[in-house]
Amino acid sequence: MEKIQLNIIGLQSSQSQSGSFALVLGEQDGDRRLPIIIGMFEAQAIAIEMEKIIPNRPMTHDLFKSFAHEFKFRVREIIISDLKEGVFFAKIVCTGPDGDVEIDARPSDAIAIGIRFNTKIYTYEKILAEAGIVLSEEEEIAGLEGSQDPAPGPSVSSKQSKSLEDYPLDKLKKMLEDAIEREDYELAATLRDEIGKRN
Repeated sequence: MEKIQLNIIGLQSSQSQSGSFALVLGEQDGDRRLPIIIGMFEAQAIAIEMEKIIPNRPMTHDLFKSFAHEFKFRVREIIISDLKEGVFFAKIVCTGPDGDVEIDARPSDAIAIGIRFNTKIYTYEKILAEAGIVLSEEEEIAGLEGSQDPAPGPSVSSKQSKSLEDYPLDKLKKMLEDAIEREDYELAATLRDEIGKRN
Protein backbone atom coordinates (compact mmCIF):
# COMPACT_ATOMS: atom_id res chain seq x y z
CA MET A 1 0.00 0.00 0.00
CA GLU A 2 1.25 3.48 -0.85
CA LYS A 3 2.12 5.60 2.17
CA ILE A 4 1.16 9.26 2.51
CA GLN A 5 3.42 11.51 4.55
CA LEU A 6 1.88 13.56 7.36
CA ASN A 7 3.17 16.61 9.21
CA ILE A 8 2.18 17.83 12.66
CA ILE A 9 -0.04 20.88 12.13
CA GLY A 10 -1.05 21.62 15.69
CA LEU A 11 -1.94 20.43 19.16
CA GLN A 12 -4.87 21.96 20.99
CA SER A 13 -7.31 21.28 23.76
CA SER A 14 -10.14 19.03 22.59
CA GLN A 15 -13.57 20.63 22.64
CA SER A 16 -15.30 17.26 22.46
CA GLN A 17 -13.54 15.42 25.31
CA SER A 18 -12.59 17.14 28.55
CA GLY A 19 -8.96 16.60 29.57
CA SER A 20 -8.00 15.44 26.08
CA PHE A 21 -6.14 17.11 23.24
CA ALA A 22 -6.50 17.06 19.48
CA LEU A 23 -3.30 16.28 17.61
CA VAL A 24 -3.83 17.51 14.05
CA LEU A 25 -1.76 15.88 11.32
CA GLY A 26 -1.75 17.29 7.80
CA GLU A 27 -1.23 15.56 4.47
CA GLN A 28 2.14 16.71 3.09
CA ASP A 29 1.03 17.11 -0.53
CA GLY A 30 -2.65 17.77 0.02
CA ASP A 31 -5.18 19.65 2.12
CA ARG A 32 -6.65 16.85 4.23
CA ARG A 33 -6.20 16.89 8.01
CA LEU A 34 -6.23 13.90 10.33
CA PRO A 35 -7.28 14.88 13.88
CA ILE A 36 -6.44 12.32 16.57
CA ILE A 37 -7.68 12.68 20.16
CA ILE A 38 -4.91 11.98 22.66
CA GLY A 39 -4.44 12.15 26.43
CA MET A 40 -2.94 15.02 28.39
CA PHE A 41 0.32 13.25 29.27
CA GLU A 42 0.99 12.19 25.68
CA ALA A 43 0.14 15.71 24.50
CA GLN A 44 2.62 17.09 27.01
CA ALA A 45 5.31 14.66 25.80
CA ILE A 46 4.77 15.80 22.21
CA ALA A 47 4.58 19.49 23.13
CA ILE A 48 7.78 19.65 25.16
CA GLU A 49 9.73 18.01 22.33
CA MET A 50 8.18 20.37 19.76
CA GLU A 51 9.06 23.31 22.03
CA LYS A 52 12.58 21.91 22.63
CA ILE A 53 12.19 22.07 26.41
CA ILE A 54 14.57 19.77 28.28
CA PRO A 55 13.02 18.34 31.47
CA ASN A 56 15.16 17.71 34.53
CA ARG A 57 14.43 13.99 34.41
CA PRO A 58 13.95 11.90 31.28
CA MET A 59 10.33 11.31 30.37
CA THR A 60 9.18 7.86 29.21
CA HIS A 61 9.67 8.65 25.53
CA ASP A 62 13.15 10.06 26.20
CA LEU A 63 13.96 6.83 28.04
CA PHE A 64 12.84 4.86 24.97
CA LYS A 65 15.22 6.93 22.82
CA SER A 66 18.15 6.33 25.19
CA PHE A 67 17.34 2.61 25.37
CA ALA A 68 17.15 2.34 21.56
CA HIS A 69 20.43 4.22 21.17
CA GLU A 70 22.27 1.94 23.61
CA PHE A 71 21.04 -1.17 21.80
CA LYS A 72 21.81 0.23 18.32
CA PHE A 73 18.19 0.64 17.23
CA ARG A 74 16.85 3.65 15.39
CA VAL A 75 13.29 4.57 14.57
CA ARG A 76 12.95 4.65 10.79
CA GLU A 77 9.32 5.75 10.47
CA ILE A 78 5.97 6.03 12.20
CA ILE A 79 2.88 4.69 10.44
CA ILE A 80 -0.71 5.43 11.44
CA SER A 81 -1.60 1.96 10.27
CA ASP A 82 -5.26 1.27 11.00
CA LEU A 83 -8.57 2.70 12.14
CA LYS A 84 -11.12 0.44 13.82
CA GLU A 85 -14.39 1.71 15.30
CA GLY A 86 -12.96 5.23 15.60
CA VAL A 87 -9.72 4.10 17.27
CA PHE A 88 -6.40 4.73 15.49
CA PHE A 89 -3.54 2.22 15.59
CA ALA A 90 0.12 2.87 14.80
CA LYS A 91 3.39 1.08 14.17
CA ILE A 92 6.90 2.17 15.05
CA VAL A 93 9.26 0.83 12.38
CA CYS A 94 12.72 0.32 13.89
CA THR A 95 15.97 -0.68 12.26
CA GLY A 96 18.49 -2.61 14.33
CA PRO A 97 21.45 -4.97 13.99
CA ASP A 98 19.14 -7.81 12.88
CA GLY A 99 17.02 -5.79 10.44
CA ASP A 100 13.65 -4.07 10.63
CA VAL A 101 11.11 -4.58 13.41
CA GLU A 102 7.56 -3.23 13.62
CA ILE A 103 6.23 -2.40 17.07
CA ASP A 104 2.51 -1.79 17.71
CA ALA A 105 1.79 1.45 19.56
CA ARG A 106 -0.83 4.07 20.23
CA PRO A 107 -0.42 6.91 17.72
CA SER A 108 0.25 9.41 20.52
CA ASP A 109 3.15 7.35 21.89
CA ALA A 110 4.46 6.54 18.40
CA ILE A 111 4.50 10.22 17.44
CA ALA A 112 6.03 11.31 20.77
CA ILE A 113 8.84 8.82 20.11
CA GLY A 114 9.08 9.62 16.40
CA ILE A 115 9.66 13.34 16.87
CA ARG A 116 12.53 12.55 19.24
CA PHE A 117 14.19 10.66 16.36
CA ASN A 118 13.24 13.28 13.71
CA THR A 119 11.29 10.51 12.01
CA LYS A 120 8.70 10.93 9.26
CA ILE A 121 5.06 10.08 9.95
CA TYR A 122 2.93 8.23 7.38
CA THR A 123 -0.54 6.83 6.92
CA TYR A 124 -2.46 5.10 4.14
CA GLU A 125 -5.02 6.47 1.70
CA LYS A 126 -7.83 4.34 3.15
CA ILE A 127 -7.35 5.98 6.57
CA LEU A 128 -7.24 9.51 5.18
CA ALA A 129 -10.28 8.77 3.02
CA GLU A 130 -12.22 7.53 6.05
CA ALA A 131 -11.10 9.93 8.79
CA GLY A 132 -9.45 12.87 7.01
CA ILE A 133 -11.17 16.23 6.90
CA VAL A 134 -10.68 19.21 4.61
CA LEU A 135 -10.88 22.57 6.36
CA SER A 136 -11.89 25.81 4.72
CA GLU A 137 -9.28 28.56 4.75
CA GLU A 138 -11.09 30.36 7.60
CA GLU A 139 -11.31 27.18 9.70
CA GLU A 140 -7.62 26.47 9.03
CA ILE A 141 -6.57 29.93 10.23
CA ALA A 142 -8.81 29.72 13.31
CA GLY A 143 -7.47 26.24 14.14
CA LEU A 144 -3.85 27.33 13.80
CA GLU A 145 -4.45 30.41 15.94
CA GLY A 146 -5.92 28.12 18.60
CA SER A 147 -2.83 25.86 18.57
CA GLN A 148 -0.06 28.45 18.85
CA ASP A 149 0.64 27.46 22.44
CA PRO A 150 0.67 23.67 22.27
CA ALA A 151 2.02 22.80 25.70
CA PRO A 152 -0.85 21.43 27.79
CA GLY A 153 -1.22 22.33 31.41
CA PRO A 154 -2.48 25.30 33.39
CA SER A 155 -3.03 28.20 31.04
CA VAL A 156 -1.00 31.39 31.31
CA SER A 157 -3.26 34.41 30.92
CA SER A 158 -2.33 37.18 28.52
CA LYS A 159 -2.11 39.52 31.52
CA GLN A 160 0.38 37.18 33.17
CA SER A 161 2.29 36.77 29.89
CA LYS A 162 2.42 40.53 29.36
CA SER A 163 3.72 41.12 32.88
CA LEU A 164 6.78 38.99 32.04
CA GLU A 165 8.07 42.00 30.09
CA ASP A 166 8.53 43.77 33.44
CA TYR A 167 10.94 41.16 34.81
CA PRO A 168 14.72 41.46 34.37
CA LEU A 169 16.42 38.76 32.27
CA ASP A 170 18.17 37.05 35.21
CA LYS A 171 14.82 36.75 37.04
CA LEU A 172 13.21 35.22 33.92
CA LYS A 173 16.01 32.65 33.68
CA LYS A 174 15.49 31.70 37.34
CA MET A 175 11.72 31.43 36.76
CA LEU A 176 12.41 29.19 33.74
CA GLU A 177 14.57 26.86 35.86
CA ASP A 178 11.83 26.72 38.51
CA ALA A 179 9.12 25.98 35.93
CA ILE A 180 11.15 23.11 34.48
CA GLU A 181 11.83 21.80 37.98
CA ARG A 182 8.05 21.76 38.64
CA GLU A 183 7.47 20.25 35.18
CA ASP A 184 5.21 23.19 34.26
CA TYR A 185 6.17 23.06 30.60
CA GLU A 186 3.57 25.53 29.36
CA LEU A 187 4.93 28.28 31.61
CA ALA A 188 8.47 27.20 30.68
CA ALA A 189 7.66 27.64 26.98
CA THR A 190 6.21 31.12 27.63
CA LEU A 191 9.27 32.13 29.66
CA ARG A 192 11.63 30.70 27.05
CA ASP A 193 9.89 32.75 24.35
CA GLU A 194 10.19 35.93 26.41
CA ILE A 195 13.91 35.28 27.03
CA GLY A 196 14.36 34.55 23.32
CA LYS A 197 12.83 37.93 22.38
CA ARG A 198 15.53 39.68 24.42
CA ASN A 199 18.51 37.83 22.93
